[in-house]
Amino acid sequence: MNGRTKVIHIEGVVGPIEVSVDFPDELKNNPSFAVRGLALVAHPHPLMGGTMDNKVAQTMARTFNQLGYVSVRPNFRGVGGSAGVHDDGVGELDDLLHITDWMRTPSSWTSFEFTQQQSWVSSANSLPLVVSGFSFGSFVGSHLVQRLADLGRPAERLVMIGSAAGKWELAPVPADTILIHGELDETITLGAVLDWARPQELTVQVVPGADHFFHRRLHCIRNIITGAWLGMPDHRS
Repeated sequence: MNGRTKVIHIEGVVGPIEVSVDFPDELKNNPSFAVRGLALVAHPHPLMGGTMDNKVAQTMARTFNQLGYVSVRPNFRGVGGSAGVHDDGVGELDDLLHITDWMRTPSSWTSFEFTQQQSWVSSANSLPLVVSGFSFGSFVGSHLVQRLADLGRPAERLVMIGSAAGKWELAPVPADTILIHGELDETITLGAVLDWARPQELTVQVVPGADHFFHRRLHCIRNIITGAWLGMPDHRS
């Protein structure tokens, strides 16, 4: 990723959770840089090789960095240095909810030596939170956004890449959810995503020629997300 990527372990529901934290490059030279928000990135299916280092997950994290967000990419249960075993999305949802609590706690960030004097840390509990996920991660992410709303701690926005429609039961999502799908996705068909999106009147942004993993199309993900943020309110302004 970049010079401000740090891999740490935080205590989770069933043991340690391995987490990669990606900081905006601007923080390297400008400690007073106004962070725009926090972004949680959920990776694809653990039993099919999905990890926090998946290229789509990294692309999302880096894109949010460029938009001024601090990005957090956890490994799901049983992946890398994360404890536990795959739990079909149930335990994974509990873990992501726990991680959002950690992200929104100012003292969590003081463990990073270079952040201790940065002004954004003290306001971490009030910064906007973006939830994003790829494939299986989009399934867990949809339920996380629903849970956060029920708890009165709503996410700023949800981004779903290769959304898992037809494979797992997605939660209803907000109307402004960003849905990005590959035209030639062989794992989750575009038709299944359209069938799921249609009754909710959601817009699906299709990347022509892209497969499930967006080989040679990762820049399209970056461009769509960046474009969607244009004109959005910015708490730093």
